[in-house]
Amino acid sequence: MQDAMKAQELLGQLAGKTMETMAAWADANQRVAHELFELGAGAAKESMRLSSELSRGALDAVRESQTAALRWQAAWVELPKDPAAWYQKAVAEGLSGAQQAFRRAQDTAQAVTRSAERMQASAEQAGKGIQESFAGAVAKMKDVYSTAA
Repeated sequence: MQDAMKAQELLGQLAGKTMETMAAWADANQRVAHELFELGAGAAKESMRLSSELSRGALDAVRESQTAALRWQAAWVELPKDPAAWYQKAVAEGLSGAQQAFRRAQDTAQAVTRSAERMQASAEQAGKGIQESFAGAVAKMKDVYSTAA
């Protein structure tokens, strides 16, 4: 009779430890899933932000190229009047266009770099949150099973 009660008590303790273990890991899994969801949502938001910046730059470039084409079209009338002045204006216009193109390329590279830095910061934050979740679960497991000994 005594052995049966001890076995029943041991079984009850084992069930309690199992429930505590399952609860701790379920909580850790929920926290990890939350961190991953936040990371995914942040990545989507950052992608949209970068896409918007790049689209805005592309639209500005198209607008500028159309304006430059109109300037070139108007400049052809001046060629027969003063070829040297026209040539000088064409070279200046070409240099200005090249500078603008390089400036746009630099702006694009900076936008991509800023986006990558923000994504890295988000990933580091999510990694810390996940690490803390697992550290908490491990601490809970140590607590649960240290009282068993």
